[in-house]
Amino acid sequence: MTKMPPQCQNLQEQVDSLLQLLRQESSLRQQDITAVQASLKKAISPEFEIVFAGAFSAGKSMLINALLERELLYSAEGHATGTECYIAYAESAQKERVVLTFSSEVEIRAQVYALCDQLNLTTEININHIDVVKILSQGCRIIIEKEGGENKSELAKKAKALILLLEGFEVNRDRIQTVDNATYSMEQFNFSNLKEAASYARRGSNSAVLKRVEYYCYHPLLQDGNIIIDTPGIDAPVKQDAELTYDKIESPDTSAVVCVLKAASSGEMTTEETELMEKTRGNPGIRDRLFYIFNRIDETWYNTQLRQRLENLINSDFRDTARVYKTSGLLGFYGSLIKNSTTRDRFGLDTIFAETGQVYVDGKLDSEFLGNSEETPQFISEFNRYCANSGKLSPSKFRISVNSYETPNQNYVRILAEQGKPLIEQLIQDSGIEDFRTAITRYLTEEKRPQLFKNLADDLEDLCIQLRKNYQTIQRDLDSQPREIEAMKAQELLRLNQELQQVGQDFREHIATEINEMIMNKCDVFDNDFRQLQSRMIRRLDELLDSFSVEAAYGRTVLTHPRNATAPLIAVLVEALYYLANQLEDILIEATASLVANFFQYLKDSVRKSEYYRLLYRLLGNDGGIEQQLEELSKRVSDALVNAAGVECDRYVRESPRFYDEDTFSIYQFRQTLQQTSQGYDCENMVDAQPAIRQLLRLDFEPKVSKTIRQTFRQTVNKTLKDHLLPMAEQQADDILQKYSQARDYVEQTLAHEAEEKIARNQRLQGENDEKIEKYDRAVSGINSCLQAMQLYESLLPAIGQNDDVLMGYEAKDTD
Repeated sequence: MTKMPPQCQNLQEQVDSLLQLLRQESSLRQQDITAVQASLKKAISPEFEIVFAGAFSAGKSMLINALLERELLYSAEGHATGTECYIAYAESAQKERVVLTFSSEVEIRAQVYALCDQLNLTTEININHIDVVKILSQGCRIIIEKEGGENKSELAKKAKALILLLEGFEVNRDRIQTVDNATYSMEQFNFSNLKEAASYARRGSNSAVLKRVEYYCYHPLLQDGNIIIDTPGIDAPVKQDAELTYDKIESPDTSAVVCVLKAASSGEMTTEETELMEKTRGNPGIRDRLFYIFNRIDETWYNTQLRQRLENLINSDFRDTARVYKTSGLLGFYGSLIKNSTTRDRFGLDTIFAETGQVYVDGKLDSEFLGNSEETPQFISEFNRYCANSGKLSPSKFRISVNSYETPNQNYVRILAEQGKPLIEQLIQDSGIEDFRTAITRYLTEEKRPQLFKNLADDLEDLCIQLRKNYQTIQRDLDSQPREIEAMKAQELLRLNQELQQVGQDFREHIATEINEMIMNKCDVFDNDFRQLQSRMIRRLDELLDSFSVEAAYGRTVLTHPRNATAPLIAVLVEALYYLANQLEDILIEATASLVANFFQYLKDSVRKSEYYRLLYRLLGNDGGIEQQLEELSKRVSDALVNAAGVECDRYVRESPRFYDEDTFSIYQFRQTLQQTSQGYDCENMVDAQPAIRQLLRLDFEPKVSKTIRQTFRQTVNKTLKDHLLPMAEQQADDILQKYSQARDYVEQTLAHEAEEKIARNQRLQGENDEKIEKYDRAVSGINSCLQAMQLYESLLPAIGQNDDVLMGYEAKDTD
C-alpha cells in the first residue's frame, strides 16, 4: 500500500510558499489557484472519502457488503431511509466498534408524511398513537398484497419502507428524542463485538430510524484514511434525504464517488441519475475519481432487449470512461460469503436466513424449514434462477437441474451440495464483484496516492512556469541595466529621444480616442452638455412663443411704414420670424460656447491625469505647450461653431418648405387665422388672433429647431472638433519630438542624482528577486523530493537553478 512518504511531510508549507510568491507579483495575482488549493487538500488529507451514491434500491449497501466481504449494511429492497453510513479503519479486530445516531421524532414524522402522501394513505397521522400506526401498517400490507409482493413494484417497496419506519420508531422509542439526534456507543447497547452491533443496525426496522451509523472495521481496504460512505437514495421519498446525498456529492471533503446505476434493470438512465453524474463531474475535489457501477447485471441475462439497451447506453455515454463495471451485488456478496463460510454452515444459510428463523437443529439442517416454500430469501431465488436460465454455466462442466417438485430452499441446498466450490467460484466471477473489488482495491492501495500528488503537480506546473518566467524576465532586465553612474546617464540620454517620441504618440492617440468617443456618444461630459443645449433650445422656443406679443410686432410693422395705418398678417408673421430666429440664435450661440469651453476643459483635465503628461514634465520641466495649444484651439473652435450656430438660426427666417402645402394643418391654421384677422383693419382684430398666430408660429418653428438639435448641429460640432483637434495633435506630437535639445539640457541637471537612485533601486530589486528565486527553488525542491519519492519523475516541477537541458524543455513549454 502506498502511504505518505516522509519527504512529503512539509508539502503544505512548500505549496503555501509558492502561492505566497504568486500573490506578491501584481501581474500574476489574477491566476486562479482554486484547483491548486483543492488538489493540495486532497494530497495531504489524512482521510479519503469514497461516496457510494445512487437511487434507492440500486444496491449500494449490498455492493459495500460485497466489497468488504462482511454483512454490515442493511440491503433489503425498498429500504429508503435517510441513513448515512460511514465505514472507517480500525487498527485491529479488537478495536472494531460502531457509533449509532438516531433520527429525531421530527425527522421520522417528515419521512412518514412523505411516504403516506406517495402511497395515498390519508388517515390522520400521529405516530405516537398505536391505533394510527396499526391502520397505516395495515394499509401498507394491502398495497403490498395488491402489487404482488414487497419487491414487485416501487409502490410496494415504499409501502415496505413505511412499515419498517413505523416498527423502528415503536421499538426504539426510548432512544429517539423529539428534536435532537441521540448518539450511542456500542457499549451502551451491551454489544460485545462489531458483528452484534452491525446485526442490530442492519435489522430493517432499526436501520429505518437511524440517521447515521459509523463503523470502524479492521480491513486492509480502509487503511491509509479510506472511508466508505453509503448515502440515502437520490430519489428518496423524503426530499431532505435526497438533498443530503447531493450535498455530500458536492462537498469538498468528498474524494471519490461510486455511482451505482439502475440502468441494467431499467434499460435507461433516470433524471436523478443524470443529475448525479453532472454534480459529481462539477466537484473539483473529485476530478476523474469516478467509478460507474451498473448493478443488477443479472437482470440482463434473462432479457436480450434489456442487455442490448444497456450495451448501447455504455457505448454511447460511457465510451470515454475507463472505470465502468457491471455487477450483481446480491450474487457476488452471498457467493463470497458462502465461499468463506465454515464447515458447519457451508451453504451460508445462517446468514441468508439470519432474520427468518433457525436453519440448523442439533447441527443438522432442519428439513421442515427447508421444505417451507413461503420462506425463500431473494438470494436463493436468484441463485436458482441463475442455475436454470442464465446461460452462464457450461453444460459440459455443470450438470444442474432445478426441480419443480422441490421447494426453492431444497433446490438450493441440493445444487450446492452437488456442485460445491466450482459453482460458487463461477457465480462470483459472473457477478462481476471480483473485477470491481480488484479495481477499487488496486486504486486505493496502489494508484490513489501517486495520482493525488500527480494532480497537485499538474496544477502547480502552470503556476511554477509563470513564476519562473517572471523571475527570469526581471533578472534579464536588471542584468541589462548599467551599474555605473556615467553609463546609466549615457543610457538615459539614449532613451530620451525614444521617450519624447512615445510621449508625442501617446498624446496623439489620446486625442484621437477622445474624439472617437465623443463622436460615438460615449463621452459623458460632452453628451450631458449637448443634452443641456437641446433642452435650452426647446425651453427658449417655448418661452418665446408663450411671450410673443402680436401687438408689439404689429406696432413695429406700422412704424416702418409711416404712410400706412394698418398692417397685413403676412407682415406680422415676418416680424415674428425675424424676432424668433434672432432670439434662438442668441441662445444657441451661448450654449455652443459653453459646450466648447467645457469639452476643452475636460480634455485638459484628461491630459493632465495621463502618464505621458507626467513624463513630459520630467523630461522638459513643462508640458511642451500642450495646454497653450488647447487653449488657442478652443477659441478657434468656439468662433467656428458660433458662426455655424448663426448660420443655422439665420435659416429659421425662411418658412418651412411645406408650410403652405395643401392638405396640411399649417395651411389650414393659416387660413383660419387670416379669416379671423380680416374682420377689421385696426390693431384689435390682429391682437384677438394672437393665440392662433402663436400656434401658427409653433407649427413652423418646432420642426426647424428639432432638426437642428437632433440631426444637423451635432454632426456640425463633431466635424468641426475633429477637423481642428486631430491636425493639432499631429503637429504637437512633432513639436514635442523637436524639443530633444531642450529636454537633454533639462534632464542633465538631475540625471546624475537619478542615475544614482536608479542603480541603488536596481540593486535592491536584484536582491529581492534573488531572494524570491531562492525561496521558489527551495519550495520546488521540497515538492520534487516528494514527487520523486512517489516515483512521479515525469511530473517534476521546474526549478530556476536546473541544468540547461531541463530549462530548454520548459522554455519550449513556455513558448507553446
